[in-house]
Amino acid sequence: MCLKNYVSAEISAFWEISLREEFTVRTFNKAALAASAAMLCAFSFTSAVRAEDTYRPECFSAAPDNAKVITYEKRDGPYKVAFVNGFAGNDWRVTAIQGAKAWAARPENKAKLSEFTVVSVGNDSAAQIAAIDNFIAAGYDAISFIAVNPTAFSSVIKRAEQAGTVLVPFDNVLDTDAIVQVNENQFELGAMKAEAVVREIEKAKGKVEGSVLEVSGLPGNATDRDNHLGMRSVLDKHPGLKVVQVVGNWDAGTVQKVTADAIATNGNFDGVMVQEGTIGALNAMKNAGHPVVPIGGDAGNGARKLIAEGKYPGVTAAQAPVMSAVALEAAVSLLEGNALPQKVFLPIPNKDNAELKEGTDYFPNLPDTFYTTTGYANCFPVFTPEELLGQTPDNT
Repeated sequence: MCLKNYVSAEISAFWEISLREEFTVRTFNKAALAASAAMLCAFSFTSAVRAEDTYRPECFSAAPDNAKVITYEKRDGPYKVAFVNGFAGNDWRVTAIQGAKAWAARPENKAKLSEFTVVSVGNDSAAQIAAIDNFIAAGYDAISFIAVNPTAFSSVIKRAEQAGTVLVPFDNVLDTDAIVQVNENQFELGAMKAEAVVREIEKAKGKVEGSVLEVSGLPGNATDRDNHLGMRSVLDKHPGLKVVQVVGNWDAGTVQKVTADAIATNGNFDGVMVQEGTIGALNAMKNAGHPVVPIGGDAGNGARKLIAEGKYPGVTAAQAPVMSAVALEAAVSLLEGNALPQKVFLPIPNKDNAELKEGTDYFPNLPDTFYTTTGYANCFPVFTPEELLGQTPDNT
């Protein structure tokens, strides 16, 4: 509800509601409240989270540590919406862009949009902020984005508030609770891969010892940080493990090179964990004659094919790139006046490597670059390969 609706002669009712929503009231001035109400109506209204008060909780489920519900004043469509991607140099980001475009192309969504624009700006937070500012200035109603840096966006959040623009970051999110953010539990995603590797090492050796390779992502991003911390929360419990960490930048070619270098320097590993670009690690291992060991990797089609063919134990767990579509769904839902948890966590798509099935979990007739997790059925029908591959990753 817009805050201005609480400004009335019955001002005590406002404070009764506010206190019930767990606001802390220190001073009160009716005139000041009335003067600020119009400005606040363009912003979000927050309250303590109650699942029954949020929109479509089966899709937009609150993270365990979520503390707020956020809503905006309802506005009429159709809406001008943009997706501002940063880094675009890997298969995951390509699929994220394709997923956003596929979502916008569905008739039920297209009818709600007057404009839909996608741009990629590279791994430069200043360039990304400038692009977001340009869309704000152009009167866009909502902007989704994958943040290049988790801490650099405080000023642009304020400018968006002033303009009444809804921001919804996803994947690489921000260290703020001021706006709705859509993600998976990145810490848990990293821990899931490490747990699978540790479990398989213990199964093979009877104890947890040896050396493991951790291939991290693009430095400076919240996703890379939290995946790493999740892996280490598991690995650090086992003093018999030596962890070698290399930087793969979420890029299969880079992952292949750094994995090959790590094998040449350290010898064979007892387990391998990759944030993204697992096919590169598998190719490097194959070229080096590396034995089959537990793998905690991503859900790229090429990676899952090689894992199934080579019978690598472990898990493939995904940060699904079509999270981009859920972020857009969230943005439009907020524009329509619906309340969402400030911190939305989506389920982590994952599959035990021993249970991977051709035609369901990987597809021999599709490119290795295809990402096999194509949607969140709890939100809307998953995308078909044709829907995704029919879209380009280019700026529009």
